[in-house]
Amino acid sequence: MTYRLPALPALLIGATLIGLAPIFVRLADVGPTATAFWRLALAAPVFALLMARGQGFRATPLPALGWLALAGLFFVGDLAVWHVSILWTSVANSTLLTNLAPVWVTLMAWLLWQERVSAGFIAGIGLALLGALLLMADSLEVSRKTLFGDLLAIVTSLFYAGYLLVLSRQRRFHSTLAVMFWTSATAAVVLLPLTLLQGEVLWPQSAQGWAVLAGLALLSHVLGQGLIAYGFAHLPASFSSVSLLMQPLAAAAFAWALLGERFGMQQALGGAVVLAGILWCRKAMTAAD
Repeated sequence: MTYRLPALPALLIGATLIGLAPIFVRLADVGPTATAFWRLALAAPVFALLMARGQGFRATPLPALGWLALAGLFFVGDLAVWHVSILWTSVANSTLLTNLAPVWVTLMAWLLWQERVSAGFIAGIGLALLGALLLMADSLEVSRKTLFGDLLAIVTSLFYAGYLLVLSRQRRFHSTLAVMFWTSATAAVVLLPLTLLQGEVLWPQSAQGWAVLAGLALLSHVLGQGLIAYGFAHLPASFSSVSLLMQPLAAAAFAWALLGERFGMQQALGGAVVLAGILWCRKAMTAAD
């Protein structure tokens, strides 16, 4: 008998693992866009190998490939615009605003697919976002100087919402491995010329540099995004996206454990509020069923 990980734990574990991504990006010895390229270029062959070892490759209809490629392009926009936003605003501002994605996903899932959204669910989203705000409040900046970067971070949240919406819909028709392979391969193909055009350092300078990129690809993308794609097949898009607010909590905890960054009572309270918001959304969704 094959054991299948329940969808909600898969989402939460996946969100925790992508919380490692900012650590790997900070430690990488190549440019930010190059780091995003290697993340996907190293992950795509792993998904291909896992597909071959499983049920093998199956012909994918062109319309489906188009949707999966669109998801890959949304992911490119998410990574590329986010990296630019960090140059114009604080990391805290950028991280908080990119986590508006659950709001856009919930709105679009209601408009496009008539997913039911209760007042309790909306309250849960608000609570989880409040927790994310508490997590990063010490580092937030509010000024005209950060406005452009803040706007780019909001655009990033729209790109990520687009990726999650397409992912949610396509996981109904395709396996996790197929979705992750095609989206990762598409994004890598687009990110390579972007890296070269920006004149970034492409090749890692040391064995440690390769190890950092391998960790980013395997832990944050293959396992992290792979588990998220798995979970999205079994839960509504709106709730799944809210569960990803585990990411800023995980990122803050990893930064404290690995880089010695501050994680005090305020951050612990923010993390507890994020978890309470996710559980509130889960309870509201169950009550609606």
